[in-house]
Amino acid sequence: MSILNCKSCGGTVDVEYVESKDVQNKIVLNNGMEMIVPLKYPEKFVSLGEGNTPIIRLPNVEKQLNLDKIFGKLEFMNPTGSFKDRGTFMMISMAIEEKISSVVEDSSGNAGASLSAYCAKTGLEAHIFAPESAPVSKLGQIKTYGAKVHLIKGSRDEVTKKAKRFYQENNYIYASHVLSPYYVEGTKTFAYEIAKQFAFDLPENIIFPVGNGSLIIGCWKGLNELLEQNIIDKIPRLHCVQAEQFIPVIQEINGDSDYRMNDNPFSVAGGISVSFPARKKEVAKIINDSFGIGVSVTDEEIIEWQKFLARKEGVFCEPTSATVFAALKKLFDSNAISKKDSVLLPITGFGLKDKLFV
Repeated sequence: MSILNCKSCGGTVDVEYVESKDVQNKIVLNNGMEMIVPLKYPEKFVSLGEGNTPIIRLPNVEKQLNLDKIFGKLEFMNPTGSFKDRGTFMMISMAIEEKISSVVEDSSGNAGASLSAYCAKTGLEAHIFAPESAPVSKLGQIKTYGAKVHLIKGSRDEVTKKAKRFYQENNYIYASHVLSPYYVEGTKTFAYEIAKQFAFDLPENIIFPVGNGSLIIGCWKGLNELLEQNIIDKIPRLHCVQAEQFIPVIQEINGDSDYRMNDNPFSVAGGISVSFPARKKEVAKIINDSFGIGVSVTDEEIIEWQKFLARKEGVFCEPTSATVFAALKKLFDSNAISKKDSVLLPITGFGLKDKLFV
């Protein structure tokens, strides 16, 4: 839990499994599939019932965009209202195995709420660092679970700096949804679920909202595990969307690693408003290796689609989640996705968790 960066190069670290199946531990997911995990005692993993979220057809979006097959995966139906529970269950399960009693996290809202809930379940002390500008609803959710909230003035990156200083000074564990390799081991469940939900015949395209990229990274890792086991025979094209004010991953995809922060660093998509993601090179490689595309969208486009989904599909998502629909329109308009292509859109967070812009 304490090792988050390579001591040689400073880069992020990942979990690698030995090849012998005799020493691989697995858990059985809610959908009945087995998944390899880094836990010593997999039968004791911590759960609030995360995962197994439904996939629905979106006929009114199909009609609006003139596309044949669009599916939404309702990730906001996870226990705390966002996909973040997928990563948290694994990270906290590891913390319990290592007999950790206090953890620190920095979050704009959803990750902090998720960590707080799982800490409440297990009796861990949680310190959540959040920007003062974080939505009141998300901060309220974090506090309700009993976590100690530290509000910080300044940018999202300043919040991270303060959280790191705090855990180092107090000898706590930094339970980072950005850096923890165990968090990504949890978000792999997304891949295992969609494989079974689509009867192992996956859609051609998946579009992810990307700030730090934990969901797309976990999905990619899970899909490759399934491919190696011959459970699936192809991997979809994985696309990413970012708010136009925060496009470090898109610039990396395009070969421009010298990120220049926007003069107006604010977006209604607070969940992906990240200027310096630690895993941007990893995300960019995933997009390129899967023949995907990175797309940026405006706040106006995001709000328009948030409103459309609520009023035409009965799906109330937070602004960050609506970005994938704005991105889909751009990908279709640019002929990157064809009319007959099937598309899966993870709807990552519930609308009441954020400020209302519609």
